[in-house]
Amino acid sequence: MTTDSTASWTAAFRSAVVSPHETIDLVELRGFAAQTLRQIIRLDGGGSALRIRLSNRYGKEPLHIGGAHLARRTEGSGIESGTDTPLRFGGAEEFTVPVGEEAISDPIDGTFAAGDELALTLWLPDDTGLSTYSIVPLRTGYTVPGNALTAPTLDGTEGLEELATRHFISGADVLAPTGTRIAVAFGDSWFDGNGTTNDADQRFPDLLNNRLRDAGSTGWVVNQGLSANRLLTDEVGEHALARLDRDALDVPGVTHVLIHFGLNDLGIPGQEAYPEPAPIPTAADLITGLTTLADRIHAAGLTATATTVGPYKDTVYEGYSTPEGIAVAREVNDWLRGADSPFDAYADFAAAVADPADPDRIHDDYDSGDGLHVNDAGAKALADSVDLAALKI
Repeated sequence: MTTDSTASWTAAFRSAVVSPHETIDLVELRGFAAQTLRQIIRLDGGGSALRIRLSNRYGKEPLHIGGAHLARRTEGSGIESGTDTPLRFGGAEEFTVPVGEEAISDPIDGTFAAGDELALTLWLPDDTGLSTYSIVPLRTGYTVPGNALTAPTLDGTEGLEELATRHFISGADVLAPTGTRIAVAFGDSWFDGNGTTNDADQRFPDLLNNRLRDAGSTGWVVNQGLSANRLLTDEVGEHALARLDRDALDVPGVTHVLIHFGLNDLGIPGQEAYPEPAPIPTAADLITGLTTLADRIHAAGLTATATTVGPYKDTVYEGYSTPEGIAVAREVNDWLRGADSPFDAYADFAAAVADPADPDRIHDDYDSGDGLHVNDAGAKALADSVDLAALKI
């Protein structure tokens, strides 16, 4: 491909991945053997070329890929005629991703834009073992027996399975104008979008991108939310301080990092121990962790924006909400709103979706139904709470 000194590789899509070998399993774990896997990604921004990232970070077997194709998606598992393109990795159409590693495809020239939906199809001839995966992609995937790498659609194929999880894909980059501003939404399920409508792109980062485009910004947000992720403790996923470099600071083109952490640090211990009580972090513990996040983001030369810890009183998950945890969340939020916060700006998620009559719980209009996650309207309220002038994307 041609090179362009005025353009550079920039993240256009991200999907935070986790290990299938953790103690806490939120979804059914799986691998693939002699199957075709077709998954959909939607670009957050565009450029003049594109490359795909595949991950075998947590696999225990080398990931043998018999072929990979990229096409524009029509609907369901269908692809647009004439757009199906073989992906090469190091010049090869058949390749292996070693255990613990990531592979980046050779670039595909073309014009790619925000909102483009692309179908990535993988032919997996050998047993992959349990796969490196994303928990809540909110994007239906498809798998069928045998080699259907170039099939125009998998819909109606015998043995078709629809997948609620995403497998092996960690991101896509585009060749975008140098200096494009990119924010990484680095957090938990409130960024991941748990509670919003599947296949509808109604997550907080999606809706913030809509606002940015409407305001004429040429930058965008990529989503590294990870449901049930914690600031200080591993599982689900490596804790935020452990995954910060890989999932935020090292993302190509990143200039800003938005964070939302604390909910799961306060809730998961009690949920796991229920009906017994469990120790939880103090406000000082979380403040120290958040300060370390901000300091490391700043040391990388990036802008750090915080969001207050969302309300969760009366969640249906037994043991998750405790008076002690609610009190810690309030204290942390007061600190984030105050002069001592090390962040460059903050968005007040808690205030945006709280019930005015009981600010520690989500307003009924914004509640997904579990008292812990917001629905589509709630995600819009979160996106609307961001001051675009302060965000500076």
